[in-house]
Amino acid sequence: MNCQTLILGLQSDVRAMIATATLLNHEDPGCLLDAPASGEWSVAQILEHLNSYNRYYLPAIERAMQAEKPAFSNYRPGWLGDFFTRLMKAGPDEQIRKKMKSPKEHVPGPQPDWQPVLIYFLSGQQQLLLLLEVASEKNLGSIRVPISISRFIKLKLGDTFRFLVAHQQRHFIQLKNALQARKASGQCLGNGESVKMPAIA
Repeated sequence: MNCQTLILGLQSDVRAMIATATLLNHEDPGCLLDAPASGEWSVAQILEHLNSYNRYYLPAIERAMQAEKPAFSNYRPGWLGDFFTRLMKAGPDEQIRKKMKSPKEHVPGPQPDWQPVLIYFLSGQQQLLLLLEVASEKNLGSIRVPISISRFIKLKLGDTFRFLVAHQQRHFIQLKNALQARKASGQCLGNGESVKMPAIA
């Protein structure tokens, strides 16, 4: 795949998620803090889960990109990174076909503080956009980033970005479903603007 096309596509996906998350400011906070059902995550918990990944991956990506390796115009995904990315991606019908258990270090607390969670998420997305911009002049194939669950396993820089964005898109589908379920219960206040999902690549 063409490196610039990959970077531009990922930046577009991130901007769509920023727009979606910003709309949550119009929603009833109680609707975002309460889980739709027992054993499920609230909207706030979903974003805090994503924040936990960003706390690890954004600094890890920044450190890895300090390596001076010449960029190439084309990029070939690694088999492991491509596997992880495809595992995360939902189908075109926005259905999550395979549920996965989150590592314990990425499981959110029961009642995260909603406003700081949203602010941190949006800040992380802006940082991710900047890192993608820097990556446009880096070697996406030879620079490697250790994954969060095992520092001995490293993914290509391009695959790390692809995985991180696909993981967020997956959970934004979960976020949309959680918010719709809470609204359907009739317990949310106001008529906040409906959250629009970012396109699934």
